Amino acid sequence: MPLVTLTVRQPKPASFKNTVLDAVHAALVAVGVPATDRFQRVLELPAEDLRVDPRYPDLQADRGPDFVLIEILWSVGRSAKVKQKLLQQLKTDLAQAGIDTEQLMLVFVETGWESWSFGGGRLLHV
Repeated sequence: MPLVTLTVRQPKPASFKNTVLDAVHAALVAVGVPATDRFQRVLELPAEDLRVDPRYPDLQADRGPDFVLIEILWSVGRSAKVKQKLLQQLKTDLAQAGIDTEQLMLVFVETGWESWSFGGGRLLHV
């Protein structure tokens, strides 16, 4: 039940956004998310509206215009091992696509199962 938000600086071509989102989805599927469970959104912001520290906490080079922030909102209960597997798969796929993974920031946000309604006002897990 993940909801993926990709935040990037303007302008980004559709091919860049699609590459990142496809890699995120493939990594999610690799850790057990159903292939049909794909809910993604893109926030494409002007540089003045996406303010990030250039090197926090220990980057060797500055974050640049291809900085990618990925937030994965999903149900609570996945282990650190699952999250690490997802991150490794994502990094591998993005690197193969020519995207610098040092420009990648990933945040997992967890919520209770009872907090999801996929339509019709129905809570499936109450």
